[in-house]
Amino acid sequence: MATTAYIGLGSNLGDKEANIKKALELLRKTPGIQVKKVASLYKTAPLYMTRQDWFLNTVVEIETTLTSRQLLIQLKDIENKLERKPTVRWGPRTIDLDILIYGCDRVKCDDLVIPHPRMIERAFVMVPLAEIAPNICIPGRGRAGELARLLSIDQSVEKYDE
Repeated sequence: MATTAYIGLGSNLGDKEANIKKALELLRKTPGIQVKKVASLYKTAPLYMTRQDWFLNTVVEIETTLTSRQLLIQLKDIENKLERKPTVRWGPRTIDLDILIYGCDRVKCDDLVIPHPRMIERAFVMVPLAEIAPNICIPGRGRAGELARLLSIDQSVEKYDE
């Protein structure tokens, strides 16, 4: 049985747009994953570690027959194929893929927490999520559309002109 999941994508090194497009292409080619919706690309200022280049971000809705653990392994494989190198936490990266929501599951492991614990503080996640799923409920926090609106007041997020 397939599960609906949402994946956040971001890049701020090299050809950001090409990095995200290649990651989407690899997601589409991954057995057990069907990409259903892709939000627009958004240009966003970095959070936490602000002395780095701006990011491009988007969110995709997928249906998957993979478990959350198998999905994480596939996302890490895509990051490796796109030559993501370990840097400092919240530092620059060629590509970043994060599981935001995986059905109604709640997971808490050292390397995987679902729903993503910091998505509710990040306009660069909530704005594209709200574009494709405005009424999705973030457990204990409200609907994506309202969270995106509130976060956009203080965080710079603008549609990227491709």
